Amino acid sequence: MSAESGSRVLVIDDDPALADVVGRYLRRDGFDVAFATDGVDGLKQALATLPDLVVLDLMLPGMDGLEVCRRLRQVAPIPIVMLTALGEESDRIAGLEIGADDYVTKPFSPRELAARVRAVLRRSAGGVRATSAETLSGGGVEIDVVGHQARRHGHEVQLTAKEFDLLVHFLANPGRAFRREELLEEVWGWRFGDVSTVTVHVRRLREKVEDDPSEPKHLLTVRGVGYRFEP
Repeated sequence: MSAESGSRVLVIDDDPALADVVGRYLRRDGFDVAFATDGVDGLKQALATLPDLVVLDLMLPGMDGLEVCRRLRQVAPIPIVMLTALGEESDRIAGLEIGADDYVTKPFSPRELAARVRAVLRRSAGGVRATSAETLSGGGVEIDVVGHQARRHGHEVQLTAKEFDLLVHFLANPGRAFRREELLEEVWGWRFGDVSTVTVHVRRLREKVEDDPSEPKHLLTVRGVGYRFEP
């Protein structure tokens, strides 16, 4: 039984056959699974029960997945795995930009989705770390790694699980330039994947840790390479 077993997962999807299969795989892995079939009910359930993770389809009746994600993000940093149709790259990027932690493209293997859910829950619980240090600081940012809290100039910064891990990785390696592929493997745990995921998360981090995200002084782009953090 995995360390994530017993975690509560809310699946918001209007396809009953798909939701049933996904639910069976997640329950087999020990998750406590609940369901919603439209965006309005899904958001209501998520806010009322605060599950450990939400599996969220983009195309939903009542309220689409992007709006559900946006509203949920305003209230709680619950990890979100989005389900997107093949070829909807702009929607995937939009989902990542407003706070989704991961995405799976349809058609997908329920086993793959279950693996992604486990990985996101491990990261949100502190399972992926770039350092053994308990605290890190740089560029006006202070991170309590153990307490999973970030502050900038003394004020708390609200970060998703993925944003937190990425910032920890940068602060633990100041001045080092990372390729996007390296970050995808070292922070996300993916040996293969869409590097735009990294680009979107860096953009979101800049909005939270830079005075002027359009002219960053700490989270810098290294042309032809990737990114570097300068304290």
